[in-house]
Amino acid sequence: MTSSTQSKIDSVDPTTLQSWIDSHDDLIVLDVRSGAEFETLHIRGSYNVPLPLLAEHAEELAGRLGRQTVLVCQSGTRAEQARQRLSGAGVETAYVLTGGVPAYAAAGGDVVRGAQRWDLERQVRMVAGSFVVAGLAGGKFLSPKFRALAGAIGAGLTFSAATNTCAMGKALAAMPWYRTADEPTREAAILQLPSRTPESVPVPAQEETAS
Repeated sequence: MTSSTQSKIDSVDPTTLQSWIDSHDDLIVLDVRSGAEFETLHIRGSYNVPLPLLAEHAEELAGRLGRQTVLVCQSGTRAEQARQRLSGAGVETAYVLTGGVPAYAAAGGDVVRGAQRWDLERQVRMVAGSFVVAGLAGGKFLSPKFRALAGAIGAGLTFSAATNTCAMGKALAAMPWYRTADEPTREAAILQLPSRTPESVPVPAQEETAS
């Protein structure tokens, strides 16, 4: 006796997304990175709704989304946070792009490139690493108390991984050098999304198991 086991699929790979974009006009790709990251590199035709803005207006946004929605960011972490937010607002069919925008570009996807700058996640690694090095160096040459700085950064990174949040990233995203003059607002991002009607979305093939 053979039966098929259905499991919910929450992610989509770059190659599959390319095929969806080519064959489905009702697909919405939401880029949840900051405006600066979006300006540097984004998938052609995608909409920029940064994660903080999406989180604040999740229910309103959910009312404008159909079933063909793909969330993208730099690596997939923020897109997954956005998926969870939208899921709480009733959107159960949003997908996360595995590997983020860089993976899509590497796979030959159609992207738009603008002014180049470090992405937010790279900046977080740089700042965190610099604090750890400064703490260890200060602890050796100045005072053992400086080692607490390295410990605090380590604890912060552990908490960030456990809660899937990043306070340092939020702080860096608010810095003047990282923001663009056209940072998305509710009016510029959410209200300009095209209205969608729910339609079936192509789903990667499910595996069959024999029992």
